[in-house]
Amino acid sequence: MSDAVLRLSHLNKRFGALQATRDVCLDLRPGEIHALIGPNGAGKSTLIGQIAGSLRPDSGSIHLAGREVTSLSVAQRARLGLGRSFQVSSLAEPLSVRRNVMIAVQALQGHSFRFWKPVNRDESLLAPAQEALARMGLTRRADTPVAELSHGERRQVEMACALALKPRVLLLDEPMAGLGPEGTAHLTELLEALKHEVPILLIEHDMDAVFRLADRISVLVAGAVIAHGDAAAIRTNPHVREAYLGE
Repeated sequence: MSDAVLRLSHLNKRFGALQATRDVCLDLRPGEIHALIGPNGAGKSTLIGQIAGSLRPDSGSIHLAGREVTSLSVAQRARLGLGRSFQVSSLAEPLSVRRNVMIAVQALQGHSFRFWKPVNRDESLLAPAQEALARMGLTRRADTPVAELSHGERRQVEMACALALKPRVLLLDEPMAGLGPEGTAHLTELLEALKHEVPILLIEHDMDAVFRLADRISVLVAGAVIAHGDAAAIRTNPHVREAYLGE
């Protein structure tokens, strides 16, 4: 569709004899959550790397908000609006929640140092950080070192870091990983509300969350997309049931 904010066209990536992604095509549209699921070893991590910019596809193209970004770096894609949360936390644990989010904003602005004013009072960093923390319900924890947070709260901080960058697209890599039932329910509610502001490409193993959240689902097996559709179509697809759902 022409209104896709993220479009992957015929992506291929090989590592020696291993074809990690095979002619992958999918898109992400405004106001939706598009979930990408698949068994371990399906090629999801390789595909995420190509979207984020840490891996270059052997062939194919990636468009973000109508611009081809296939050859751009991770930082360049972030500045064009690709926000990302990681499966493995990349937060600075000794620093406060607020400072972690401010660092994310600072990185986007391209300034490693601020010699002319104290960073903690720099409104160009502080204002978007405070707004993102409020969105994620973390205002009361703003001065708390990340090291003292629960796992679920850390996932929220990672989301706040991504939101502070004012992304056009959110790429979420296993956001439910390690969360208990209460944390999963809370994050699910947040994502349901958030998709109306920024579309989300969701990589997730929690199938209950996927089937509740996703407007569309793509299933990746052995590097290839074997099915697209809504939750009902994916639940009943015989190839998906055999390859991934274990039936």
